[in-house]
Amino acid sequence: MRLGWILLVGMLCACSLSAQTSGAQSPVPDVFLVTIDTLRADHVHCYGNDGVSTPALDALARDGVRFSQAFTPSPVTNTSHTTILTGLLPSTHGVTDFAVPLSTSYPTWAELLHNRGYHTAAFIGAVILDSKTLAPGLDRGFDFYDNFPEHPKSNERWGRVERRGAEVAEHAENWLNTHRAGPRFVWVHLYDPHDPYEPPSPYAQTYKDRPYDGEIAYADSVLGSFVAYLKAHSWYRNALIIVVGDHGEGLGEHREETHGIFLYDSTLHVPLIVKLPAGAGAGKSVDAQVRTTDILPTALSLVGIELPAHLDGSSLKPYFDGGETADRVAIGETDYPLRFGWAPLKSVRRNQQKFIAAPRPEFYDLRADPGELKNIYASDNPDVATTRQVLADLHSTPNSTDSAAASLKNLPDPKDKIEEQNLLHAALLASDDNRPEAARQALEKVLALDPKSPTALRQLGELELQAGDYPKAATHLKAAHTVRPDDATVALELGQALEKTGDYPGARDALETALQASPGQLDARVLLGNVYLALKDFRAAEDQFEAALLLKADSTEAQAGLAKAKLGH
Repeated sequence: MRLGWILLVGMLCACSLSAQTSGAQSPVPDVFLVTIDTLRADHVHCYGNDGVSTPALDALARDGVRFSQAFTPSPVTNTSHTTILTGLLPSTHGVTDFAVPLSTSYPTWAELLHNRGYHTAAFIGAVILDSKTLAPGLDRGFDFYDNFPEHPKSNERWGRVERRGAEVAEHAENWLNTHRAGPRFVWVHLYDPHDPYEPPSPYAQTYKDRPYDGEIAYADSVLGSFVAYLKAHSWYRNALIIVVGDHGEGLGEHREETHGIFLYDSTLHVPLIVKLPAGAGAGKSVDAQVRTTDILPTALSLVGIELPAHLDGSSLKPYFDGGETADRVAIGETDYPLRFGWAPLKSVRRNQQKFIAAPRPEFYDLRADPGELKNIYASDNPDVATTRQVLADLHSTPNSTDSAAASLKNLPDPKDKIEEQNLLHAALLASDDNRPEAARQALEKVLALDPKSPTALRQLGELELQAGDYPKAATHLKAAHTVRPDDATVALELGQALEKTGDYPGARDALETALQASPGQLDARVLLGNVYLALKDFRAAEDQFEAALLLKADSTEAQAGLAKAKLGH
């Protein structure tokens, strides 16, 4: 018996030593997650598109299991990535827009692996996944999360808003070079196919009339280089590698140029390839409908980690050996239209049918109409009733109310607003690229369609604030504030514009409104203190500066303002 224990301890020590030896294989597999942003399945060669060269994805499909019918629940980048990293639907994890924090009650992929001894790192290609700003909480469980610089050295898009895929992969490889002991979980995010479509040479020339495809071909080349790096270090064969698109792209289908608003297959159908350790399942293709909520439970089951108590997905392992062939029900959700004052959408995809819950509901027979062009919705259709019930069961909560549902139904249908959305998105890109005049023109076109568009009014106000035309800024922001009186950001910006024009009473009222909606705004506190100084209301100014110092004790602006207020009375 004693000899047996000695042998067992010796084996465990040998395994531990092998895991820590430079370049040696870990006894449990390394896990590499590669998410390719805005990647439509039907624009990948191994998914049937002969017009796009994707040799790296094709090779991974030969070495792994390719899922031909995988669907994301969300067409929004940070929402869809949160689903991948938690195995939860957007309505469960709650990250339905940018800058919404992920609740600590939901464990992440990185946390679950880190707790079992994995070294973890994430390398992102866009600021919208920056955990300090637009994606708070996604960094939980990562030893290293490659956020963007807080103060970019340049005002150019590259490095400030986006990184080329080659730079993202280089950062990942540099980290791997200094963390050679396993096991390791590394997430690599390639943002390149996301608009604006600006592929580098030679892809810009090869795909000059199809820049979106050029971006895909470039991202594939980066993936190929990263896989070659893993092979060169003998880290490929034993690794679990999962490559997935986070969502697709409209490309003008259903009049949607990009993504985020609609729930058609153009933006929800994504490629999914799972390369298993030691070549298991190589070359297998699964045609059953699956979901990106299934990815996390799959990875956990493959590395032997217990699944969290609640997940909205299930492991894909039964498909690897043919034990399961049935389709899984795919749910779609987008709250992104709410940002513009439009109705959110939800969908159910099952039995080759699609139901979309909208102010004007939609129902499609996907066998006869794969492009979702002929809406055959009828309230008395039993298939409609069945799919509607799926959503009702999914979203019924003790706190849900009929009045809340009714209020959403009264919002405009996004189908009637998609032209505005395309223009708003064009304005956003123009602003990011420091082309204010192009942004102005797009926003003015939006106002020609809807003079009360709060988003267009706000963005125009922000453009004029940046340009120093404060009276114009105030005009636009007043209109936006009238439409959305509870929007704290609009109220703050209106206060900034009015203060610059010398309208101190107006600035005071706007800033008070902003702080009622969001009391923790340091900038609003300091500015309101200065406005009260200008109004000679020194006690009110003192109150604001003291409140500001509670938010940030070392604020020099608040300290100086408080000193002025004390001198004033």
